Amino acid sequence: MESITTALLLAGAAFAAGVLNAIAGGGSFLTFPALVFTGVPAIVANATSALAVSPGYLGSTLGFKAELRALPVRRLRREMAISAVGGVAGALLLLVTPGQLFAGIVPWLLLFATVLFAAGPAIAQRARLQAADGHPEPRWREPGLLAVAIYGGYFNGGLGILLMALYTVAGESRLNTVNALKNLNSLVLSWLSVAAFVVAGAIAWQPGLLMMVAATAGGFVGARWSRRLPVVWVRRGVITTGLVMSAVFFVRTAG
Repeated sequence: MESITTALLLAGAAFAAGVLNAIAGGGSFLTFPALVFTGVPAIVANATSALAVSPGYLGSTLGFKAELRALPVRRLRREMAISAVGGVAGALLLLVTPGQLFAGIVPWLLLFATVLFAAGPAIAQRARLQAADGHPEPRWREPGLLAVAIYGGYFNGGLGILLMALYTVAGESRLNTVNALKNLNSLVLSWLSVAAFVVAGAIAWQPGLLMMVAATAGGFVGARWSRRLPVVWVRRGVITTGLVMSAVFFVRTAG
């Protein structure tokens, strides 16, 4: 990092991302653009952003231990394996994507993630409405999980919403179970995709470690603030940030 100002910008973005992820999600709308705006190439910025927010997935998963223990171990192992394969595949796909091509895709990925985030409450509502319904396990659930995991390894934005949508549409009737599976699979695929980025040398370590510490601290603060801040305000702020970042990257690409 070239200056204290740059370090403060990255740390501030990561801290705010940790707060957002603890309250409503959407932290990647801050970490990824902050890295790009400070001169980190888009692919390295994406990999480093994934590293920065990765510790938060562990706490989220531990918060649903009871729901996970109630599920068949065989199912959990199978889905974790699928998520692992998909996360690594997505990471490898990112690593072989030409930098210029990825930079052109970024605005669309950000916009897609923003739309997913905005649709989150509707997806959760659908899960609640289906709580009393019984559905046979669809055969496409696991291929769908693989596709979502590949996306998550390639670009983390909106991953949680996609996983919630997958399990809801697949007929999972318990919202807490949906969240438990979302968090577990996000943890597995994100950590393994980050491991692939580390092996490939695609991590900017100095900003990455700084942001990881700041994001973790933000997560602790956000967990306390979550009881005080209206989530709807936070969500609106995240959606606005996502739309602004998408517009900025569209302009950068066009220029």
